[in-house]
Amino acid sequence: MKPTAEGIGGAEASESSDGMESGTGEPTSGIILVDKPSGVTSHDVVAAVRSGLGMRRVGHAGTLDPMATGLLVIGFGQATRLLTVIVGHDKTYRATIRLGLGTTTDDADGDLLPVRPGAAQRVDELTAQDLQDLIDRCFTGWIDQVPDAFSAIKVKGKRAYDLARAGQEVKLEPRRIRIASFNLLDFRRVALPDQGAKVVDVDVEVSCSSGTYIRALARDLGERLDLGGHLTALRRIRVGPFDLEDSDLASRVLGGHVVPHTYRNRQGQTVVRSRMVLDRNRQAMLDGSLDLVQAARMSMPVLKLDADQAVRVSNGGFLDLPVTGPTAALAGPQGKQRLAAILVPGSRGGAKPDVVFHPEA
Repeated sequence: MKPTAEGIGGAEASESSDGMESGTGEPTSGIILVDKPSGVTSHDVVAAVRSGLGMRRVGHAGTLDPMATGLLVIGFGQATRLLTVIVGHDKTYRATIRLGLGTTTDDADGDLLPVRPGAAQRVDELTAQDLQDLIDRCFTGWIDQVPDAFSAIKVKGKRAYDLARAGQEVKLEPRRIRIASFNLLDFRRVALPDQGAKVVDVDVEVSCSSGTYIRALARDLGERLDLGGHLTALRRIRVGPFDLEDSDLASRVLGGHVVPHTYRNRQGQTVVRSRMVLDRNRQAMLDGSLDLVQAARMSMPVLKLDADQAVRVSNGGFLDLPVTGPTAALAGPQGKQRLAAILVPGSRGGAKPDVVFHPEA
């Protein structure tokens, strides 16, 4: 099972040796929850965590674009192998959609498209109730969505956003997604004399399945209204059970700020780009992480293995156990349990290990 493109971008789980010695008493694997600031990429966040921990085996579940803020689930050590399950969880976003103007990228980083004829009158006539009714009718439940051309989806081995930025036409097939809820939180009329436009800015909260592009929702909502539309702000507040507003998790959430970073590239050119600086040191990051068992319990159903089953799983053997989807298999006595494997349904029934975890010192 591979991480799939999702949310406003994709999923990534990079792996290599972690560079930490066993037997130190420190966690060698775990999940870190990061509140990403605007202005850096998800890869920048992974780089900051990798540097802060002194590890190379670090990855994330579900990309956020540079403009976006909010929750990134980061895995280190063997926990990178949990990301393939976590990335499939549903998500919750808060966003601001501007109706009345479209952009080339469907967000605020793109170039503005021309104001549509008659858009000002349609903006004046639009009401919050009209908009919520349209959302309930056309943008809730199971729908087909064409991903954004500037998404991280691969087309013939290349990222769609690389092709789009190179000026090539990008055609992506519709995908079936589920919008569990799409609620209007605020409705504001705004005049933009510099752009010669009247717009409506709406704050929304969207809970949706993996694979949903919030920029595409803004684009399609604008199309339905014949106004054009794009995102001006996006914040992810939840990935499955990992919720920035959960008071039990609040103390674990890692933040940071953005600073300029100057370096010379391979061509000898001086480049200035943004870099994330974490607000905690290495020990505080480790102390705030979720261990493999904690993260697995939050991410999927759990089964307890006996000693014989644990040995069989460690060797890739099948088990006569009922599982309907990814299931965490725990081994060891209470209080000293470890994550032994992620089980999935076998083709002929029972359960087979999809991922096996090695005991950690």
